[in-house]
Amino acid sequence: MLSLNREAMKIRSITYFCNPKYPLDEKVIQAAGEFLAKAKSAYEAAGYEVQTTRIATIPFPKLLGEKYINDLPKLAEQLEKLMPQIDVGHLSLGPALPESPRSYQVIPEAIAASQNIFFGGVMADGNIGILLEAIKACANVIVKTAPIDPNGFANLRFAALANVKAGAPFFPAAYHDADQPAFAIATEAADLAVNAFSTANAQPSTVESGRQNLISEISKHGEALARIAEQLRTSHFPLLTFLGIDFSLAPFPDDAHSLGNAVEKMGVPKIGLHGSLAAAAILAEAVDRADFPHTGFSGFMQPVLEDSILAKRAAEGTLTIKDLLLYSTVCGTGLDTVPLPGDTTADQLIPLLLDLSALALRLDKPLTARLIPVPGKKAGDATNFDFGFFANSKVMRLDSEPLNSSLANEEIFSIQSRAKS
Repeated sequence: MLSLNREAMKIRSITYFCNPKYPLDEKVIQAAGEFLAKAKSAYEAAGYEVQTTRIATIPFPKLLGEKYINDLPKLAEQLEKLMPQIDVGHLSLGPALPESPRSYQVIPEAIAASQNIFFGGVMADGNIGILLEAIKACANVIVKTAPIDPNGFANLRFAALANVKAGAPFFPAAYHDADQPAFAIATEAADLAVNAFSTANAQPSTVESGRQNLISEISKHGEALARIAEQLRTSHFPLLTFLGIDFSLAPFPDDAHSLGNAVEKMGVPKIGLHGSLAAAAILAEAVDRADFPHTGFSGFMQPVLEDSILAKRAAEGTLTIKDLLLYSTVCGTGLDTVPLPGDTTADQLIPLLLDLSALALRLDKPLTARLIPVPGKKAGDATNFDFGFFANSKVMRLDSEPLNSSLANEEIFSIQSRAKS
């Protein structure tokens, strides 16, 4: 069981990236377990609680090849049996890829065959563009996965990816792109933002004082985390690459560890009201300014069901899906743990995923969508998840209708980033 002690900033995960080959080379998985055990001990000895240790592989279509793509459920079962032996809680098999249409179709069965195996699906890529067929495939995965669990909980293990590069340690986005193993750190650091602006409010309140408090804390922890990583690598694992730290201000569902609470501490009466975008930009920019080896998203993380204040404002109707999309423009990580009506169709999801993909490419940033249609629920109904890392909320309204005309076909088109225009 994961510790729920919430006294200070935590390490959300130490993620080990590898290529375990297929048929599975169990020695690669065992090596991952050996490193993660030693890394967990090193960080705990330095005073950091490590919530989880995780493994992320190369994308499963490349791992299996087209010949064995239908073996994905079997591979998921095999890995799930190995994980307790090496004391690793979660594993990502990476995203389905556009060059393998079948790879999207086998994901729901693989999710049903496992409990702790995660997947993604590429729907937009900076080098290729927006792939409408892949967006439709991701929407179908979400809809087909929803009934696997009565609460729609199985979709916690799937994310649609837009412009997400390898090496991000947060799940379900994590995947590797090399044979050489590597590792990265993901933090749970929303409390640093809450505390930074709480301290500022005890003084003459200014944006700059709060921001400097936050930058200082992130830099201090980032330096310590990176130093331990380098010691691990040089002392015990010289062939292992350290990719960096994803210092996204990830929350936990109580007010002391809520990024929504940080926004409100800054002076916005309720996140979702005007002013929230500015607050999100200030917080995200503080992460950019901090001195540490950056990887992954390193941004403003807004998972509705993992943040007590976001869940509360969504239930009130103050915070909407359109708001979440808007905040993604200033360096959110996308749409995460968003509860949707159970009868949401793939055709209704496609426009939302298209919007997210366009944002990711136009702004040249990684964004994901982890959407949770809840079977039997409609917009406004209360959620009833029994999960220690979720705050209950209400099902959010999705203002979406099926696309038509040119946006309804299956073409690939590019969107040049603003920076390159």
